[in-house]
Amino acid sequence: MSTESPPPGDVTTDHPDWETVQRSPEFQALRTRLRRFVFPLTGAFLVWYLLYVVLASYAPGFMAIKIGGSNITVGLIFGLLQFVSTFAITTWYVKFADRKFDPHAEAIRREIETGEIER
Repeated sequence: MSTESPPPGDVTTDHPDWETVQRSPEFQALRTRLRRFVFPLTGAFLVWYLLYVVLASYAPGFMAIKIGGSNITVGLIFGLLQFVSTFAITTWYVKFADRKFDPHAEAIRREIETGEIER
Protein backbone atom coordinates (compact mmCIF):
# COMPACT_ATOMS: atom_id res chain seq x y z
CA MET A 1 0.00 0.00 0.00
CA SER A 2 1.44 3.36 -1.05
CA THR A 3 1.82 6.18 1.44
CA GLU A 4 1.36 8.81 -1.26
CA SER A 5 -1.91 10.69 -1.33
CA PRO A 6 -4.00 9.99 -4.41
CA PRO A 7 -4.42 12.85 -6.85
CA PRO A 8 -7.57 14.91 -6.25
CA GLY A 9 -10.58 13.65 -8.15
CA ASP A 10 -9.00 10.24 -8.81
CA VAL A 11 -12.13 8.14 -9.36
CA THR A 12 -10.44 4.85 -8.54
CA THR A 13 -9.77 5.92 -4.95
CA ASP A 14 -13.19 7.44 -4.25
CA HIS A 15 -14.71 4.02 -3.65
CA PRO A 16 -13.49 1.04 -1.68
CA ASP A 17 -12.18 -2.03 -3.40
CA TRP A 18 -15.25 -4.20 -2.89
CA GLU A 19 -13.38 -7.40 -3.65
CA THR A 20 -10.98 -6.63 -0.81
CA VAL A 21 -13.91 -5.86 1.48
CA GLN A 22 -15.59 -9.14 0.55
CA ARG A 23 -12.41 -11.08 1.28
CA SER A 24 -11.94 -9.49 4.70
CA PRO A 25 -12.41 -11.82 7.68
CA GLU A 26 -14.96 -9.44 9.21
CA PHE A 27 -17.16 -9.49 6.12
CA GLN A 28 -16.84 -13.26 5.75
CA ALA A 29 -17.89 -13.73 9.40
CA LEU A 30 -20.88 -11.44 8.90
CA ARG A 31 -21.92 -13.28 5.74
CA THR A 32 -21.57 -16.65 7.47
CA ARG A 33 -23.64 -15.48 10.43
CA LEU A 34 -26.36 -14.19 8.08
CA ARG A 35 -26.46 -17.41 6.08
CA ARG A 36 -26.61 -19.57 9.22
CA PHE A 37 -29.69 -17.65 10.30
CA VAL A 38 -31.51 -17.00 7.04
CA PHE A 39 -31.12 -20.27 5.12
CA PRO A 40 -32.40 -22.67 7.82
CA LEU A 41 -35.24 -20.35 8.75
CA THR A 42 -36.24 -19.91 5.12
CA GLY A 43 -36.13 -23.67 4.60
CA ALA A 44 -38.26 -24.29 7.68
CA PHE A 45 -40.82 -21.72 6.60
CA LEU A 46 -41.00 -23.17 3.08
CA VAL A 47 -41.57 -26.66 4.50
CA TRP A 48 -44.30 -25.26 6.78
CA TYR A 49 -45.96 -23.49 3.83
CA LEU A 50 -45.65 -26.57 1.60
CA LEU A 51 -47.22 -28.69 4.35
CA TYR A 52 -50.22 -26.34 4.35
CA VAL A 53 -50.56 -26.53 0.56
CA VAL A 54 -50.15 -30.32 0.48
CA LEU A 55 -52.69 -30.82 3.26
CA ALA A 56 -55.15 -28.49 1.55
CA SER A 57 -54.72 -30.39 -1.72
CA TYR A 58 -54.47 -33.99 -0.58
CA ALA A 59 -56.17 -34.07 2.82
CA PRO A 60 -59.28 -31.92 2.45
CA GLY A 61 -61.10 -34.09 4.97
CA PHE A 62 -58.50 -33.34 7.62
CA MET A 63 -58.47 -29.64 6.79
CA ALA A 64 -62.30 -29.58 7.02
CA ILE A 65 -62.42 -30.94 10.58
CA LYS A 66 -64.36 -28.49 12.72
CA ILE A 67 -62.79 -27.39 15.97
CA GLY A 68 -65.07 -27.26 18.98
CA GLY A 69 -68.28 -27.66 16.97
CA SER A 70 -68.01 -24.20 15.41
CA ASN A 71 -67.29 -23.09 11.85
CA ILE A 72 -63.59 -22.88 12.59
CA THR A 73 -61.72 -25.67 10.80
CA VAL A 74 -58.22 -27.08 10.95
CA GLY A 75 -57.58 -25.52 7.52
CA LEU A 76 -58.61 -22.08 8.75
CA ILE A 77 -56.34 -22.37 11.76
CA PHE A 78 -53.43 -23.52 9.57
CA GLY A 79 -54.09 -20.63 7.19
CA LEU A 80 -54.10 -18.09 10.00
CA LEU A 81 -50.94 -19.64 11.43
CA GLN A 82 -49.23 -18.90 8.10
CA PHE A 83 -49.75 -15.19 8.81
CA VAL A 84 -48.73 -15.54 12.45
CA SER A 85 -45.54 -17.40 11.53
CA THR A 86 -44.66 -14.81 8.88
CA PHE A 87 -44.95 -11.96 11.38
CA ALA A 88 -43.11 -13.97 14.05
CA ILE A 89 -40.21 -14.74 11.71
CA THR A 90 -40.03 -11.11 10.63
CA THR A 91 -39.96 -9.92 14.25
CA TRP A 92 -37.36 -12.53 15.15
CA TYR A 93 -35.17 -11.55 12.21
CA VAL A 94 -35.35 -7.83 13.01
CA LYS A 95 -34.39 -8.40 16.66
CA PHE A 96 -31.65 -10.83 15.69
CA ALA A 97 -30.28 -8.45 13.06
CA ASP A 98 -30.31 -5.54 15.50
CA ARG A 99 -28.20 -7.57 17.93
CA LYS A 100 -25.99 -9.71 15.70
CA PHE A 101 -25.73 -8.23 12.19
CA ASP A 102 -26.03 -4.48 12.45
CA PRO A 103 -23.16 -3.86 14.92
CA HIS A 104 -20.78 -5.87 12.73
CA ALA A 105 -22.02 -4.26 9.52
CA GLU A 106 -21.52 -0.84 11.13
CA ALA A 107 -17.97 -1.79 12.15
CA ILE A 108 -17.20 -2.88 8.59
CA ARG A 109 -18.66 0.38 7.26
CA ARG A 110 -16.43 2.37 9.65
CA GLU A 111 -13.40 0.38 8.53
CA ILE A 112 -14.19 1.15 4.91
CA GLU A 113 -14.71 4.85 5.63
CA THR A 114 -11.52 5.18 7.67
CA GLY A 115 -9.47 3.20 5.17
CA GLU A 116 -8.68 0.33 7.53
CA ILE A 117 -9.93 -1.96 4.78
CA GLU A 118 -7.81 -1.23 1.75
CA ARG A 119 -9.32 1.02 -0.92
